Amino acid sequence: MSALLTARVPRLRGARALFTGRDGGVSTGEHAGLNLARHVGDEERRVQHNRALLAAEIGAPVAFVDQVHSADVHVLPARGDVPLRTADAMVTDRRDVALAIMVADCLPVLLSDPVAGVVAVAHAGRQGLLSGVLQHTVAAMIGLGARAEDLEASIGPSICGACYEVPASLREEAAARLPATWARTSWNSPSLDLRAGAAAVLEASGVPRDALDMEHPCTLEDERFFSYRRSSRTGRFAGVLRRG
Repeated sequence: MSALLTARVPRLRGARALFTGRDGGVSTGEHAGLNLARHVGDEERRVQHNRALLAAEIGAPVAFVDQVHSADVHVLPARGDVPLRTADAMVTDRRDVALAIMVADCLPVLLSDPVAGVVAVAHAGRQGLLSGVLQHTVAAMIGLGARAEDLEASIGPSICGACYEVPASLREEAAARLPATWARTSWNSPSLDLRAGAAAVLEASGVPRDALDMEHPCTLEDERFFSYRRSSRTGRFAGVLRRG
């Protein structure tokens, strides 16, 4: 198995998918390993090298977006170069480019319709999830010919509900909008379960429950991954998807 891959690669029909970890890159210090983000204080040449390693692994140029915790979705143009856009999800039916979404505790969500040949990636942190980024992503996929009932999704390594402690008022506010997010930490304080919330949203959008892959590590607990909760100065790993 490549050093760029995590312990378990998601299996999404119609696509090649992977979640990177910290291993395999050239960044040092607080960003040590395969940091893929330019905005966290890492050296540009190291980030470029890490991104080149990722492109070689997935076998195609990798498209990134400027992520801002929004619900905006960028649909890649049918051909040509892919300009950097501000968005928190990407959708395409192209085979010649891979999509990457960066995280360090938030949910990296990968989606594929193997029938229509449409793939997507989404960054679903608390703000984006509650604002509808996953609903907008599914809608954009449908706009390219996908059907919700044909979708498969992987909710990747992210902070779990037993670790994502929040103030009680924030939990109540989030749960009022998305009840499945209500949770308690393992030490019995208020928390949010973003994975459960994402699963509920995807099911409500028509994605079959048995097509959801959620068995991935907690980023706070597993040091193979960057975690903002563990250290606010850290790198970013990615969920990456290429149409097969």
